[in-house]
Amino acid sequence: MPVSTTASPAADGPLSGIRVLDLSRLVAGNMLSLQLADFGADVIKLEPDRGDPLRHWQENGIPAWWKVYSRNKRSIRLDLKTPEGKASLRRLVPTAQVLIEGFRPGVMEAAGFSPDTLLGLNPKLVVVRISGFGQTGPYAQRPGFGSLIEAMSGFAAKNGFADKPPALPNLALADMVAGLSGAFATLAALRVAERPDGAGQVVDLSLLEPLHATLGPDAAIHRLTGRSPSRIGNRVSITAPRNVYRTRDGEWLALSASTQDMAARLFRAIGRPDMVDDPRFATNSARLDNVDAVDAIVGGFIAARDLADNLAYFEQAEVTVGPVYDPAGFALDPHVQGRGVLVEVEDPELGPVPMHAPFPRLSRTPGRIRRLAPTLGQDEAAIAAELGEAGEGGR
Repeated sequence: MPVSTTASPAADGPLSGIRVLDLSRLVAGNMLSLQLADFGADVIKLEPDRGDPLRHWQENGIPAWWKVYSRNKRSIRLDLKTPEGKASLRRLVPTAQVLIEGFRPGVMEAAGFSPDTLLGLNPKLVVVRISGFGQTGPYAQRPGFGSLIEAMSGFAAKNGFADKPPALPNLALADMVAGLSGAFATLAALRVAERPDGAGQVVDLSLLEPLHATLGPDAAIHRLTGRSPSRIGNRVSITAPRNVYRTRDGEWLALSASTQDMAARLFRAIGRPDMVDDPRFATNSARLDNVDAVDAIVGGFIAARDLADNLAYFEQAEVTVGPVYDPAGFALDPHVQGRGVLVEVEDPELGPVPMHAPFPRLSRTPGRIRRLAPTLGQDEAAIAAELGEAGEGGR
């Protein structure tokens, strides 16, 4: 089971003292600001009256997306279409080090908050602008939902099986990758701003470029060979064997023998030492040319044994395998439990809520869960008091 934990409001972090104004919506911006919040930044969600749409992404009536990706944040309502909302943002900007927005390019300018205006209010501000295609280029004004990016980046074209349509991921992959990339970019820009002679700047974060960067050297391969990546299911084009194989009890086992030594170790482990010197299997190139035969031999060995037996046998043989988990299996894995990969946070509305622990792991100043995801406008009075104002700020 996940490690139980309680929110610790007093917990400090390496980003303590950094205030982040988060005007973004949905996943990419929330993933970015979550990384900062987990490590101590004071992230204030500036939400419209209906709240961030992420609040309304629910399964079986449970707002799990919001509960996980808005932990460690505060919330006020702020409507940039009203004079009051604009005045509130002008008061907040000088108190912050980072502002994140995820509107279509031009929306912030139309509201009176161009980068020049924001930097005029706070010359050391880091302004992170998230959009599908970036702030420049022919597609800048297009709405940029992650599904479009996953298609256009080249990801979907190589994902799936040859006899099936291109496969979009069934998770917010482009947004997640952009959020993680954006957290790095934000910290890099903050380092510049914090220098004695430093200044703020704009981070132009598109969803397209980070996801495309994860595809490896596909562009170079196409230019140099004329070949485009093909859909080959769970195999890869650079090494074999690598696949998932069904076990006798109907479970699935993932196996990758991506080095020559590992392939030889695998062949000996399955009782086929002859394959080590067989010209059809002796080199990686030969195995790729004969990948159907390799998979049939390896898969036949695995299919004759239950998952647990396969795992124990290959672990003893030091062959790189792993089970294909669903969420329940992942939570029960002894390594996941022993390392605390999942934590269980007590929520007053839902009870224990498992979620990923803050990562990466810092030895001296680790990330921590300090507070639960806020209700809409929960922190208006506190933030107004911090600004020396009376009443509810931000409306």
